[in-house]
Amino acid sequence: MDDIDAWVWWLVGAAALGIPLVVTAMPEFGMLAVGAVAAAVVAGLGFHAVIQILTFVVVSVALIAVVRPIAARHDRQRPRLATGVEALKGRQAVVLERVDGSGGRIKLAGEVWSARSLDTGRAYEVGQEVDVVDIEGATAIVI
Repeated sequence: MDDIDAWVWWLVGAAALGIPLVVTAMPEFGMLAVGAVAAAVVAGLGFHAVIQILTFVVVSVALIAVVRPIAARHDRQRPRLATGVEALKGRQAVVLERVDGSGGRIKLAGEVWSARSLDTGRAYEVGQEVDVVDIEGATAIVI
């Protein structure tokens, strides 16, 4: 153990911190790993253990204090991508078979869907464009 340099141990620690980063997807582990790499560089330059530990702590804390709030802000600002039936709401469709309060067929996003009118007293004829307001099961609700 005495013949292994301290910088190697810091790199082993950085690699060990990389494992939970990949498994848990928590970026804080990556920031700690970068701190360990910085400590390995300081150890490689010949500085004592106290300086190595201080470098690890300062770099890790600085990254967590600076990068984490920026990443959290960007995560909140990112628009959420609608997928599945949520992506179909608000889209236009073409009536294939007369649609009324009891049913009918539309072509929505290149697929044939069963549909019914939101207003049960309203009917839509073949070829007419309608807007999808909701999806209930496999039935599109249109206006």
